[in-house]
Amino acid sequence: MTIKERWTNWRTDQSDRVDGGFWRWIAILLGVYLLLMAIVGVVISSEPEPFDVRQAFAERYPGQEPVIGSLTTQSLIVQTETLLDKPWGYIANDISPPGVWLDNIPNWEYGALVQIRDLAKAMREQFSRSQTQSTEDEALKKAEPNLNYNHRSWLLPASEGQYRDSIRYLEDYLERLNDESNQSAQFFARADNLNAWLTTVGSRLGSYSQRLAASVGEARVNTDLAGDTAAQQSTASAQLVYVGTPWLEIDDVFYEARGYCWGLAQTLKAIEFDFADVLEKKRAQASLEQIIRELEGTQRQIWSPMILNGSGYGMLANHSLVLSNYISRANAALIDLRDLLNNG
Repeated sequence: MTIKERWTNWRTDQSDRVDGGFWRWIAILLGVYLLLMAIVGVVISSEPEPFDVRQAFAERYPGQEPVIGSLTTQSLIVQTETLLDKPWGYIANDISPPGVWLDNIPNWEYGALVQIRDLAKAMREQFSRSQTQSTEDEALKKAEPNLNYNHRSWLLPASEGQYRDSIRYLEDYLERLNDESNQSAQFFARADNLNAWLTTVGSRLGSYSQRLAASVGEARVNTDLAGDTAAQQSTASAQLVYVGTPWLEIDDVFYEARGYCWGLAQTLKAIEFDFADVLEKKRAQASLEQIIRELEGTQRQIWSPMILNGSGYGMLANHSLVLSNYISRANAALIDLRDLLNNG
């Protein structure tokens, strides 16, 4: 073999080694990156802890007793702040890793946001108004539509910016509510407006209960027109309807329901104070406490690394059915509470 051939062979060998080493390092770096993103994803997927609304109010107004409506408003503010300021912030609108790869915590955020929107709507239309002919509070009038902004918008404007604007409007309302010399902000704790909001809550809980139960597909009797002989619907439907959640969406529904129940539990603890006289007169404190207890059950620690979907009597758990059970019991207590508010 000539010197020229040896030189050519050596250069070819070195080139192969360099190419092989380069791609090996690329694979190692990619593996490390994916591992780090997985760890970060687990960390930022942690659900926020419940908060003490009375403590939050005391920190904002040291030494001051809350007036009627203060704790409900404070609860709404803290829930929205938690949505934005929890570890890694608000990620439902992320377009980069690891947020863009996650679905559990974004669905939790959406569930919490649904509850926030319902409460903001009730405060604008019912709690802050003495009657249907009264004018809306200007701050609440601006806060509510901002909270209904697209929760996945990341630019021009981003969801976070709209929600922080809502927080500022709510803080303005809260400041005026606690200013004795300013009567422009009011909160009316009455049985009728509380019952109106609870109607929306009951509808939400019933929907989540059914969606969670649908994790195990089954045929159900169509009861859409039951109880009304004159009832009609736009398009005829079958007597038996198959209901089932797609396998890849089961955990999405689960975490959305968890987020809603988290926010609702915080709100009801504030309602318990602001509507204390109404609840006592109607003898409805026990029913409200029972709802809160059931909702707290929905927030228990999940020990499984993934949401299991075993059959009702199978060897594996069905986390959706467990959560559905707590929500159904909370909804049953809610029906009792609404009945007491109407007739108690």
